[in-house]
Amino acid sequence: MAVSTNKPAIPVTPEQKTIYAVLFAISFVHMLNDSMQAVIPAIFPILEKSMGLTFTQLGWIAFTLNITSSIMQPVVGWYTDKTTSPYLLPFGMMASLIGMLGIAFADSFYLIVISVIGIGLGSAVFHPEGSRVAYMAAGNRRGLAQSIYQVGGNSGSSLAPIMTALVFVPLGQFGAVWFTSFAAVAIFVLFFVSGWYSKQLVHFPRVKKQTGEKKAINKKRKNQIIAAMGLLVFLVFARSWYFSGIGNYYQFYLIHDYGLTIRQAQVYIFVFMAAGVLGTFLGGPIADRLGKRNMIFWSMIGTAPLALILPHVGLWAIFPLFFMIGFILNTSFSVTVVYAQELVPGRIGMVSGLIVGLAFGMGALGSVVLGKVADVTSISHTMLLVSFLPLLGLLTVMLPKDKTLAEWSMDHE
Repeated sequence: MAVSTNKPAIPVTPEQKTIYAVLFAISFVHMLNDSMQAVIPAIFPILEKSMGLTFTQLGWIAFTLNITSSIMQPVVGWYTDKTTSPYLLPFGMMASLIGMLGIAFADSFYLIVISVIGIGLGSAVFHPEGSRVAYMAAGNRRGLAQSIYQVGGNSGSSLAPIMTALVFVPLGQFGAVWFTSFAAVAIFVLFFVSGWYSKQLVHFPRVKKQTGEKKAINKKRKNQIIAAMGLLVFLVFARSWYFSGIGNYYQFYLIHDYGLTIRQAQVYIFVFMAAGVLGTFLGGPIADRLGKRNMIFWSMIGTAPLALILPHVGLWAIFPLFFMIGFILNTSFSVTVVYAQELVPGRIGMVSGLIVGLAFGMGALGSVVLGKVADVTSISHTMLLVSFLPLLGLLTVMLPKDKTLAEWSMDHE
């Protein structure tokens, strides 16, 4: 009788298995959520003409949207790190639906501001919990999982110039009403995701207080972790200022300095955004092999020389430069979130909210500052100022290495 030499299969635990159906579902909702957020900068050229808004007022609108979600994201993450709220996701999206209705019918600057608060609150709930779902479904491929999740958001953001050209130019402000359907579809999908999420809670217990030796180790590491997180937030802050300058104001630079129409300017912005989607998707898997800190460093330093020459080139060179800048800078987009999650183990929601929310939202302050600079000086001067921001990526060398994070994580367990 033949004897089987096959070894019994090693069971894959829920923490190791990658659940692609959930990852793609949450990525799809991320695309819908960020598409609704992208409506705000997409409608800027329309609001400038129809309401006679200044660059400073447009900056305040962008600031309100981002600051609302940024302040609340770490708070939501902190709360859900300690409690179980899987069905918070679809109910949070309802706030975005109400906000989109408000945008479509608002007839004043102040009503626009109130409406974007609703969209910001919906985003504040979605992002930290969406990152948690991606973490739970990642298995042992966290870089890839976070890339799949984040590429959905970047894809949604990249739709802004298309929205302007195809929706808001012909339909005006009322075109925003069509995006309420995005919120409705997102709510439906999130009920499915939340059902899966609720079944996984047993495998991902919430944060517990530590005592004894582990608490002593954490106390010794505390200052190092706080310093590293502060630097990481600053780097994302600087990167967000650059994106604010390009995403919100470069279209006006193309219109005023190069003589393009609103439709023509959107094509250039779309190239920048679309290249960023590709960079986001590839950055995670590459970082799984080459290291997260290395990816963060090279994404900013690789962007710096291209950003510096961008304000000085002819129109023919903007397309290739935009593609390279968008691609290279975004390779660290999802990697930054994974780095933060490993820097502070067990605080998935809070650190995801801190990086994706607070850091990006604080960067939205750049929308106000840059808008004011453009009003006081010129849009050309503003774009020149923005071009120096990627140089701050040199500070990445001060972050702990991936090996150090792994050692700290072992101490935490």
